Amino acid sequence: MTTLLFITFYHSLSIRLAWIDFKTGLLPDRFTCPLLWGGVIYYLVHNDDFLSASVTGAVTGYFCFWTVYWAFRLWKGYEGLGFGDVKLLAALGAWHGWESLSTIVFLAATGGLITLLVASMISGRRKIVKTPQPFGPFLVAAGFAVSCGTFYAPAEQVITTLL
Repeated sequence: MTTLLFITFYHSLSIRLAWIDFKTGLLPDRFTCPLLWGGVIYYLVHNDDFLSASVTGAVTGYFCFWTVYWAFRLWKGYEGLGFGDVKLLAALGAWHGWESLSTIVFLAATGGLITLLVASMISGRRKIVKTPQPFGPFLVAAGFAVSCGTFYAPAEQVITTLL
């Protein structure tokens, strides 16, 4: 039963973060940090065999986007990625493990690129391509796509037990 509570926690915080980022362009620590720790605690309580993959996912997700952040900032002189995105990828790594990070980043980047190109074609303005766009909603959507594989078996087991 606590599995469903953790999964609900994951989805609720993720949706909240996507909405806030979409509206404000920010991913507040008061939501990204509990999301990260929730993932680690979930595996500590329910599947300690996966705990090392969870911690490694959090560290790897943070380090990968932290590296992108600083490489772009040193190259261009301004931010191309916010620290909220860095923390969100760390949180997704905590929930889905380090093996899922490349899939999450690929899906998020592809979704963001397609959305940007479509918006540019619809508006007929190329200026939209140079306007900063929130990346958090795409990371959350990619996390949801990956979560089908992560949460399917535990949720099915809980539901079967209840029935």
